[in-house]
Amino acid sequence: MMAYQLVYISSAIGRVDGDAVLAVSRRNNARDGITGLLYADGRRFLQVLEGERAAVERAYQRIAADPRHRALVVLSQRDVAGREFGPWEMAERAPGADGDALLERIDQLLTRAAPSVRATFEGFARIRRAA
Repeated sequence: MMAYQLVYISSAIGRVDGDAVLAVSRRNNARDGITGLLYADGRRFLQVLEGERAAVERAYQRIAADPRHRALVVLSQRDVAGREFGPWEMAERAPGADGDALLERIDQLLTRAAPSVRATFEGFARIRRAA
């Protein structure tokens, strides 16, 4: 089944509660048939959204209008033969958390992702871990 995939990055305005973002994202994405991966570390978001094109574009427009985001940049958008991500997931970097465990979790979530998407998430997670 074909799906549309959009990958973007943004910066948070102020400190963002990852649990709250996850709860709202899960509700909205389940309603709209969107899956993907969200990496949030309280200051940056890197997200891939997958689903029907119109639903993904509406979700991105909602995100772009959210006052907690700034400097949104679409990194890629493409049609994919099938969803590369399973059920909605979020990888969050908690302060003081084991960075190796986070990288391992992200690696598991990216198992079916295209090499370019995989490299984007892995590189971002490693850079943010070092920050």
